[in-house]
Amino acid sequence: MIAKRSLGAFLARNPFERGWSDGLFYREKMRAIHRIAPGRLPADARILEVGGGRSGMARNLYPDAHVTTIDIDPGLAPDDPAADAASDFVVGDARALPFADRSFDIVTLFDVLEHIEGDRRAAAEAMRVVKPGGWLLISTPYDHWHYPHYPFMARFCPPERALMDEWGHVRRGYTRSEVAGLFGREADRAANFINPVTSFYHDVAFSNLPRRARKLAYIAAALPVLAAYALHRPATRGSEMACAWQL
Repeated sequence: MIAKRSLGAFLARNPFERGWSDGLFYREKMRAIHRIAPGRLPADARILEVGGGRSGMARNLYPDAHVTTIDIDPGLAPDDPAADAASDFVVGDARALPFADRSFDIVTLFDVLEHIEGDRRAAAEAMRVVKPGGWLLISTPYDHWHYPHYPFMARFCPPERALMDEWGHVRRGYTRSEVAGLFGREADRAANFINPVTSFYHDVAFSNLPRRARKLAYIAAALPVLAAYALHRPATRGSEMACAWQL
């Protein structure tokens, strides 16, 4: 059997250099994904990470599984494809996956659906290539996500529309019922992340504030934000969600 990496070891792979400030929102996402991901997989498990680019989220979560990453951008291919024999990269479209039915034990769409015009087609394709008993994992913003979360931060932040355009979002996000509609039913597991208090660090992370001012803002808000992070539970209100279905 292939085991999921421990939470501490997984979070230690946060790609942000300052994982407790600029990258706290990403740490929150990683924790939510870890909470909903299955603990063990078959020894020969194959994982498909849709739109993963170079994030390596699935590889970090299941280091002993074979991971195939598919992304529409060929520029995100690894510099040395032969460096990791247990991984491969495919250029392709999430709406027309070039794989046979029932090919993978897990398919992930982490922060992908909000970037795709034909999201229903992408959801159907993801379900098509999951083996019976396999898992589908996603993360995506809620429809109430907005930036900045705190109105007083607007003077220090880029316009929300500019940020969404930079990230390539075609929609703000989804309600929980809309996500259930994409995949045919409510998720078997779900965890929210980036709650109303920790959202302040997210506001600061993507603000136009100079580094010194951001550091001071992080320090000033550290006590309530880190307490809110520590106390956050899967059902705590958040601006984004992670969901899992066993098919």
